[in-house]
Amino acid sequence: MELNYQMVKNNQKINGFIRATEKYIIELGYTDHGFRHLTIVADRAKKLARELGLTAKEQELAAVAGYCHDLGNFMGRDMHHYWSALLLSQILLPHIEQTADLAKVLQAIVNHDNNNLETNNAVAAVLVIADKSDVHRSRVKQKSLRKIKEDIHDRVNYAVNDNDLLINRQTKEITLKLTINTNWVDPLAYFQIFIERMTACQKVAKVFGYKFVLIINNFRF
Repeated sequence: MELNYQMVKNNQKINGFIRATEKYIIELGYTDHGFRHLTIVADRAKKLARELGLTAKEQELAAVAGYCHDLGNFMGRDMHHYWSALLLSQILLPHIEQTADLAKVLQAIVNHDNNNLETNNAVAAVLVIADKSDVHRSRVKQKSLRKIKEDIHDRVNYAVNDNDLLINRQTKEITLKLTINTNWVDPLAYFQIFIERMTACQKVAKVFGYKFVLIINNFRF
């Protein structure tokens, strides 16, 4: 069987692990790492892959990696990228013939959290950007406005009203454009918690010969 996005979206074992992760992350009080986040990352990774000129197969693999990259969170946050890859391999290996495709996906998943693999894996590169760019108020699970204000991750995500990821082939730029409600947070707070994520995006954009650009409230960084 050929590995593709629809295959993993319909897999009950994968979805079961995602539900376990959702439950665990809610208990920890973190931002969303469940179906909302995974679907956004999968769709964004596939779109990025298409617009950057990757093959149809690589576009599918990017979506697979995006949908599955966080499914192991319920086994622990610190090593969740390894748990996610291990669980996915155990689920899929009995059903697929092309282990080379699965290897690309597993490498992308392992790389997404710390981005320390020295690789030109294009699937891994688009996954990093798709994952790290998902910042938006809809990612906040906390309902209490008082508690949202007390947690910087919730506060920054809640302040983001609009999020667009744009590709400009002429200037060779990948741009994350955010609109932030400054009544909730100073834009500098974004850098306080997300500087490592933006640095990771800058690094992987170079795989495609592109520059990663951040725009907050029409200010370019």
